[in-house]
Amino acid sequence: MTPTDPTSVTLFVALAVFTLGYAATCWLWPFKACRTCRGAGKLRSPFLRAIRLCPACNATGLRPRVGRKAYNALLRVHRAHRRH
Repeated sequence: MTPTDPTSVTLFVALAVFTLGYAATCWLWPFKACRTCRGAGKLRSPFLRAIRLCPACNATGLRPRVGRKAYNALLRVHRAHRRH
């Protein structure tokens, strides 16, 4: 495959559109529903039906997306490097 091959160009454009779309999603909606509690922030015990707070999301019901975690990590590294 050469760089000007139509298949290569199509694949590159599709990858660029997917990446920019995911970046836009992480910018507009940086959080998603917690998988552990399904966004409720609470868990129920199986027998006594007692309620406790979800430890995975600290009872918020929200978790940061993977792209947002990566952006936050890069921002932390950049800020640490800028200080020194």
